[in-house]
Amino acid sequence: MAKNGVAGAAGHPVRISTFGWRRGTTNRGSLTLPRIGAPRVRVSWQERFAETPDVLKSAERLQTVIPVLDFTVGGDEFITMAGPCSVETEAQLIETALRVRRSGARILRGGAFKPRSSPYAFQGHGREGLKMLAHARVESGLAIVTEVMSECDVPLVAEFADILQIGSRNMENFSLLEAAARSGRPILLKRGMMATVADMLRSAQIILDNGNTNVMLCERGIRTFETATRNTFDVTAIALLKQISHLPVIADPSHAAGNRDLVPALARIAVAAEADGLIVEVHPDPDKAWSDGDQSLDHDAFDAMMASIEPYLALRGPACSPRPMELIG
Repeated sequence: MAKNGVAGAAGHPVRISTFGWRRGTTNRGSLTLPRIGAPRVRVSWQERFAETPDVLKSAERLQTVIPVLDFTVGGDEFITMAGPCSVETEAQLIETALRVRRSGARILRGGAFKPRSSPYAFQGHGREGLKMLAHARVESGLAIVTEVMSECDVPLVAEFADILQIGSRNMENFSLLEAAARSGRPILLKRGMMATVADMLRSAQIILDNGNTNVMLCERGIRTFETATRNTFDVTAIALLKQISHLPVIADPSHAAGNRDLVPALARIAVAAEADGLIVEVHPDPDKAWSDGDQSLDHDAFDAMMASIEPYLALRGPACSPRPMELIG
């Protein structure tokens, strides 16, 4: 006789599963299956990033919109920041500023102080570079974003720049973050080379804690085991930041790729991931650039890139399209 009193052919026992009998029971030791749609399948973003509550979206704050000159970052308009890695000459800077504005850029980027991995590389013009940037703003009407490297330099850079950039190497330089926050200038916070999203949010929280809510988060690629590109472009971080944070998100395809041929494709990917803007390196003659020429677009390539992102912006609605020069006051 088989278990449970059932016999098979030739007297061989037949095993009958009791799974169906036990699935609904709650006795100790019995099998209980999870209910479909059970709540709390995963930890909420608010719990996962509980250390940075002011950076996260809330019912009171769904999106921060940052005023810069006569436009905003984080609003309906997609914002492009473009210019050379480093300020070289006034002629180079103004030529680039006028050209990128014509293609729809609203902010001129350029390094007056340059943190370089090699002590023999060009380190920037410092104060003279800031003066060149200020002159380019007058000539082009573009706002200025440039990097500040030391808390001691914050007052000087803030005197000339509309946006202070905190570079990848300084994302966790907390003295610098606090000083930059107190300047009152909007902050472009670049993700550290090996920083997690949580690390970047903690740095943003420090800026907010010091009274400055005008923070932009910048994904610029992180270091991984991959060596074919300069960094690995973490597009997942862009999508995640747009999901959980009210701060504007800017993508840097130039530093992510390290190769100008890849920059337009990564720019389109960033647009598709709902980034609020781009920061791109552009130079009149990249092969002769004093720094980062390999990842810099020339003027024609920048024009082509800006044209290539328009269909992706159109999918997000007409308000996201960059404004052409004739519409800029």
